[in-house]
Amino acid sequence: MISPLVVIRTRRAHSNHAEVARSIGVDIIAGRYAEGVRLPGDVELTAMFGVSRPVLRESVKTLVAKGLLTTKVRVGTVVRERGAWNMFDADVLAWHLDAGIDRRFLNDLAEIRLAVEPRTAALAAARRSEADITELRRSMERMRREPSDSVAFADADLALHLAVANASGNLFMRSIGNVIEAALRASFLLSAPVETQDRETVLSWHQRIVDAIVGQDAEAAAAAMIEVIHNGLRRHEGSVPGHEVSVQESAPASSTAVEPGEKS
Repeated sequence: MISPLVVIRTRRAHSNHAEVARSIGVDIIAGRYAEGVRLPGDVELTAMFGVSRPVLRESVKTLVAKGLLTTKVRVGTVVRERGAWNMFDADVLAWHLDAGIDRRFLNDLAEIRLAVEPRTAALAAARRSEADITELRRSMERMRREPSDSVAFADADLALHLAVANASGNLFMRSIGNVIEAALRASFLLSAPVETQDRETVLSWHQRIVDAIVGQDAEAAAAAMIEVIHNGLRRHEGSVPGHEVSVQESAPASSTAVEPGEKS
């Protein structure tokens, strides 16, 4: 049974080799190149993408480093099993949004966030500096100022979560920002809290995170973070439709883009 998918187009890459890597990566994640399958040869791929062999080889190196491909002597370039993919890599997460996300993807994101972010908030409450408090309050003010279905609101939301990670003083927790960013981007595009009650709920629980960290209440900070993550997951209920929807920043002429806040 194929899960319903929502496709969220991410920004295009800024170099030829990065764009080729993105294109192949999306095809792998979408299953167009299955696990264990050998990619077409250099001649076919260079013709397909209109790039030189050095550009193609640089793209393949990128995908090997991210765990999507392996190169074997006398075999060629082969797609690796999903368990080898680096899901903490920002590009790999972005390519999943490009390829299409389903409820399992959203649940997996929520689970890893629940495993890390509450503890991050608790540590932030114990270790925060005055500079951290200033950044948390600034992000909270930005969230209150911006419309819920705007990119600026999502940016402020992300900034607040990253500020919590920074305040924790733990380098590994700071690195989890790639996962947080993907989760918040998906949440924003799929189910921005545009209704007044939803918006107030989102703002209220984020404010509780900030207040608990400022007050050095580790238990309250962790509890508020758990509620924020669960609330986001609840807003996803019913947001993954039974057909594929394309939500894009830059839509091809043949597609219909759904802008944040609009309904298809």
